[in-house]
Amino acid sequence: MENMDDMKGRAKEAAGDLTDDEDLQREGKVDQASGTIKDKIGGAADKMKDMLK
Repeated sequence: MENMDDMKGRAKEAAGDLTDDEDLQREGKVDQASGTIKDKIGGAADKMKDMLK
């Protein structure tokens, strides 16, 4: 399941593509990267919790 940051980032990037707004495109890419990092951190935290049990 995609997270909200990723979906928001994809929408911003697409809007930036349509309007030739490079700042909006970059902002969308940053949001997508943020979502990816949050997913990885959450996955690592879940693995640590499982290991500690």
